[in-house]
Amino acid sequence: MSKIAHSSVWMVAVLGVCLSVTASVSTQTGGPVVGPPRGALVVVGGAMRDPAILERFVRLAGGPDSPIVVIPTAGGAETYDQSYPGLQAFRDAGATDLVVLHTTDRDVADSEAFVSPLRRARGVWFPGGRQWRLADAYLDTEVHEALRDVLRRGGVVGGSSAGATILGSYLARGDSATNTIMMGDHVVGFGFLRDTAIDQHLLRRNRQFDLLSVIEAHPELLGIGLDENTAIVVRGDEFEVIGRSYVAIYDHAHQLDSGGRFYFLGAGDRFDLRERRAFRLERRPLDRVVERPWR
Repeated sequence: MSKIAHSSVWMVAVLGVCLSVTASVSTQTGGPVVGPPRGALVVVGGAMRDPAILERFVRLAGGPDSPIVVIPTAGGAETYDQSYPGLQAFRDAGATDLVVLHTTDRDVADSEAFVSPLRRARGVWFPGGRQWRLADAYLDTEVHEALRDVLRRGGVVGGSSAGATILGSYLARGDSATNTIMMGDHVVGFGFLRDTAIDQHLLRRNRQFDLLSVIEAHPELLGIGLDENTAIVVRGDEFEVIGRSYVAIYDHAHQLDSGGRFYFLGAGDRFDLRERRAFRLERRPLDRVVERPWR
């Protein structure tokens, strides 16, 4: 994996306590251990009122003419078709080749006719709703394997709210009775981010403490909490924060000297998923920080 150089970094604020450090991301050997070996993920905390997020997704898919599949199954409607109103946001972001896929029948999800649009897709998106519906319909089916193939081809898989949580390995708020139970009757996600539990609507819904119970019960997991209109763009074992608010990191194995149990990253900050190390731009009022841009 290539090395990303950072001239100056800050450890991010923990419950209002700022810790700053200067470091660089170490060169890593072998393939990714957390993120996808190829392709990218765009993982969003909900609301989707920042158009820059879908614009980045469309660019990662290859541009406006690239085929994109939208799977709104988490929303819970009986049927979705090409009139699905959620497509408008993708058109606003420039996308022109859009297909809606939906089923709750696992036999259909295993059929070649249903999976066929995914064979040519360069991007796949999961809107919000309830994440257990996605697990029930698609986990360990041909759809799931086709999503892996999208990434292997260098494409992008993304989602917002429930569509974000399903991309991790542990399915937080996966209970089919209520979304207030953190460890419920569905606990397995798609696993595109290995050893992670993803939560969403973090600050907007006052959920910043909720992932603590998951991390205490499963200390091997990395917790990632995303506020609304905020996303992480994952490539390999690194991610960048984009959007308007904050991402919280929960890591039982790396407790902070301050005693804080989670800390925040903002737009432009980056995170090494393998080493579980956060890197933040040092922002001086009169200086312009220049970094190698991500796509």
